[in-house]
Amino acid sequence: MKLSVVLATFNEESNIGDCLSSVKDIADEIIIVDGSSTDKTVEIAKSFGARVVVTENHPIFHINKQKALDLAKNIWVLQLDADERVTKKLSEEILKVVNMADEEIDKYQNTIKKRKLFIKHQKLLENRDGKIGEDTNEYCAFFIPRLNFFLGRYLRYGGVYPDGVIRLVKKNKAFFPCKSVHEQIVVKGKVGWLQNDLLHLDSPTFKRYLEKNSRYINLIVDEFRRDNVSKDIVQAFKFIVYKPIEWFLVTQIRHKGILDGFQGIVFSFFSALRFPRAFMRYLKS
Repeated sequence: MKLSVVLATFNEESNIGDCLSSVKDIADEIIIVDGSSTDKTVEIAKSFGARVVVTENHPIFHINKQKALDLAKNIWVLQLDADERVTKKLSEEILKVVNMADEEIDKYQNTIKKRKLFIKHQKLLENRDGKIGEDTNEYCAFFIPRLNFFLGRYLRYGGVYPDGVIRLVKKNKAFFPCKSVHEQIVVKGKVGWLQNDLLHLDSPTFKRYLEKNSRYINLIVDEFRRDNVSKDIVQAFKFIVYKPIEWFLVTQIRHKGILDGFQGIVFSFFSALRFPRAFMRYLKS
């Protein structure tokens, strides 16, 4: 079974080469939808034989992700971010699964060592986003557990792992609603899990983390505007005091983020700060 690999990019020259190197041996085609990068992203992508389509850099990046999915020619599509890396074991697993019949995939799901953890994580996502996938016999998408790299360490606690993301999908069986930064991809069929980790080099430096965090906060502000969130004292207390304290304590104590050492504490702290920072920007807007 042939595999398409698709990405949406914008100024990812420091990442795109390593990302594509990790999939070049399993990709039958590589599709890049680039949001008018001003660096060498497009040039590097083309050096890997990728088909590159340059377009507008939309605030909701899922718009370009969907465009990339639409351009794929093969039945199975691996959708990645430029700061993700596919390990050799994950590559082998992907090729194995896409060549399985649905009955074989059912049996394979029961052999996954961390299945209970993965299903628990999926239920948490469904409590937030609603049911993921449909109760059919056809597998149309797979979650992949993701290890997030932060300041020199892969985080395994604090509620960060398994950070399941739907990355392997069937053509025309999954799509992004393109309405919100938080949205879950919609799957018209059964959803399973792969067991090997996808590496996510989201924040190799603190500067990069702050840059991405600031862009993410701007998107939260946009959601506040869209939902017409009140600017009264009740909402101010909720987002400036209650939410950040709750988030920090939950991730550090209940989810054992402290076991990730200094990096885990810093990650929880700045993750919690997104609530007051977003609300303060909203008040000024």
